Amino acid sequence: MGIKSRLVILNFFQFFIWGSWLLTIGAYCDHTKQWSFTEFGAIFSTMGISSLFMPAIAGIIADRWINAERLYGIFHIIGGIILFFVPAVNNPDTMFWIMLLNMMFYMPTIALAITIAYSALKSRNFDVIKDYPPIRVWGTIGFIAALWIVSLTGLEKSAGQFYIASAASIFLGLYAFTMPPCPPLSRGHKKSFIEEIGLNAFALFKKTKMAVFFIFAMLLGASLQLTNAYGDTFIHDFAKIPDFKDLIAVKYPAIIMSISQISETLFILTIPFFLKRFGIKKVMLLSMIAWVLRFALFGWGDPAQGLWMIVLSCIIYGMAFDFFNISGSLFVETQSEPAIRARAQGLFMMMTNGFGAFIGSRLSGIIIDKYFIKPDGTSDWPGIWFTFAIYSVIVAILFAIFFRHKHNPNEIPANHP
Repeated sequence: MGIKSRLVILNFFQFFIWGSWLLTIGAYCDHTKQWSFTEFGAIFSTMGISSLFMPAIAGIIADRWINAERLYGIFHIIGGIILFFVPAVNNPDTMFWIMLLNMMFYMPTIALAITIAYSALKSRNFDVIKDYPPIRVWGTIGFIAALWIVSLTGLEKSAGQFYIASAASIFLGLYAFTMPPCPPLSRGHKKSFIEEIGLNAFALFKKTKMAVFFIFAMLLGASLQLTNAYGDTFIHDFAKIPDFKDLIAVKYPAIIMSISQISETLFILTIPFFLKRFGIKKVMLLSMIAWVLRFALFGWGDPAQGLWMIVLSCIIYGMAFDFFNISGSLFVETQSEPAIRARAQGLFMMMTNGFGAFIGSRLSGIIIDKYFIKPDGTSDWPGIWFTFAIYSVIVAILFAIFFRHKHNPNEIPANHP
């Protein structure tokens, strides 16, 4: 089997594991375990907490002591074992610590998967910019496949989703040991601890433009996972209404939500055009407007006559997510000195998937419990989604006012995926 095919398998299962539970854990916690949104928000925030430090630690280990593919395999095997015990957890506080431990081993594997792929492709003289994106797309396909499997097997509210993720994680961990060696490349190179963990990238905050950009990256990062956290639960709740309970969308919400990932793969292709034509500020504003529509359409929609609004919201997600994440990473690439570009990208991810995701997950759960639970115990979903939309409007207005950047079409590489 060729190296590209082997990397396709690796990327497919990398995100298949995540897709098995990321969008459906909310329904499991709410409907099956009947935990509060505050408790669920804490559990979901484990992704943000682990993103603050574990990728950097794993990077140091892979750079200095252990082959990346071996570390990757070890992390997935441990993560798979942890996921196997999740169904036995009946206390939300215990669930928080179990999921935090799992995410501490899973989140670093995203970057390690990229390291393994780049190393394997470069060692065989492939063009990474040209050959990696078609391989990475299979990760999104894996995520979608997991959603469909969990949904069609009726496991969206069941502990069975964690068994699927566990089996896939252990399989991928064992498979990783068959990948080409990716030895440590920094062995023997002395760096300060500050450089090792990427803190020297914080020097970018000395530039006002970059400081403003990273602050807004954090603020918008708080929105990134909200529909992943609550979207599936939102649609499931329509089953409590007799007129909606037998609808296809209510029976298989994860399949509806998978439209978001399909859209994501398509909007990636439009980014070079939009960046060249409009520049980073306008593209980021488009992303923020897309987030407003993403939330508002959920607030207006329902699984019957309003299903088209939910579907449109899922399509818009592709623009909202890609125009922020990928365009933002390209902006960081063009604004950073070569010596700290990798660490600058790590800082961008820390602000979005670390601080931003943590703040968004924790605060959203607290706010929902305090302001949007009706006296009969049901959730005021329109109020929840419109509140998220208003937040996105405020962030967009402030970004338009305070972020100043003159567009230069030549900053963006023409051959960038």
